[in-house]
Amino acid sequence: MKILVVHQYFLMPGRAGGSRFNEFARLWREAGHEVEVIAGNLDYTSGEIPEEYRHLWARRCEEDGQAVWRCHVPSSYSKSYAGRAWAFLGFTLSASTAALRCARPDVVIATSPPLVAVVPGWIAAKVRLRPVPWVFEIRDLWPESAVTTGVLSARSPLTKALYALERWAAKAADRINVLTPAFQDDLVARGLAPRDKIWFVPNGADLDLFSPGPRDNAFRREQGWGDKFVVMYTGAHGRANALGQLLDAAELLRDRDDIHFAFVGDGPERKRLEEDAQARGLTNVTFCGPQPKARMPEVIRACDVGAAVLQRNPTFKTVYPNKVFDYMACERPVLLAIDGVARTLVCDEAKAGVFVEPENSLEISLIVRQFAAEPERRRVSAVSGRDWVLRTASRRAFAAVYLDRLRPLALAH
Repeated sequence: MKILVVHQYFLMPGRAGGSRFNEFARLWREAGHEVEVIAGNLDYTSGEIPEEYRHLWARRCEEDGQAVWRCHVPSSYSKSYAGRAWAFLGFTLSASTAALRCARPDVVIATSPPLVAVVPGWIAAKVRLRPVPWVFEIRDLWPESAVTTGVLSARSPLTKALYALERWAAKAADRINVLTPAFQDDLVARGLAPRDKIWFVPNGADLDLFSPGPRDNAFRREQGWGDKFVVMYTGAHGRANALGQLLDAAELLRDRDDIHFAFVGDGPERKRLEEDAQARGLTNVTFCGPQPKARMPEVIRACDVGAAVLQRNPTFKTVYPNKVFDYMACERPVLLAIDGVARTLVCDEAKAGVFVEPENSLEISLIVRQFAAEPERRRVSAVSGRDWVLRTASRRAFAAVYLDRLRPLALAH
């Protein structure tokens, strides 16, 4: 089977960020299938375009054995929200060019966000002498997330256009894949798709990469944390992540020299957060920046508790944050400031950590104090989370499930 994936954020070799489709593509190739990817040429965690990808419109490359069309994304991506919108438009045009040039696949997957990925996805599947099926994958609800976080106005022409694009994609796609059951419920409730059109193949953990290991490792020694109790956040530093709540908690814990907060990753809010921490004189905070994907297991093992936080926003009750799977796979307990399906998964099903109310910094600080004082509680949560991931959330297993869904769809056409 020939599979084409349209994914603007498909990870570049050695870069930090979400690697779900990098792993799916590798596993699908190992199973004997051909995989081609249409992706952007901009590293979304840093906002930079690597030298080897500059000055191109749409070029086919080989990256660690994977065929990837790297397509132009305007460098305005990380400069402002208007710049990001311009960058999405640029990718839509360049990726559509790649969609017209790439070989005919058997099936296409267009994964959102950004929602505009559905345009080159549809072109790659349907603008052919013999059309092929395509799957609209929803990793996050767009444009709803942008509206509820204040990035877009609910009544703006752009927002209305994006909602129209979402409706069209849900109707035009042969199937829809969602990463959480709450997304499925939302689509059905809004009348965008019948339940039998929707698949549920979630994120999961890369157990080939993430595994338990010693806390005292090279990364911890590099950071000079010694025997401090480290609460670590990994991932995007953006408005939706509301990382100020962790800075506020760190300020409330000034009296504890043995407790430290670490931020790993990058994003548009990182500079402001660093300046805020410096202005407050928070010596119990470290911004470690983005780390190579291959090093992330060691990075996570260096912490005592993994934090997953988002803005207090009803839309985020529908999401599974990717980082919780990595924390659990590395056998680290989770401090979760995200309500909804994530709370059900982490605290009720996996029993891997503790829920705190989003943006309640006082409660976060109190839970951190408790965690620091209760090593046995941390150990039980960590072991339970790892066991749950092994039983139910292997990314290798989910890659196989995805293939099982794609085969009959491709054969039917």
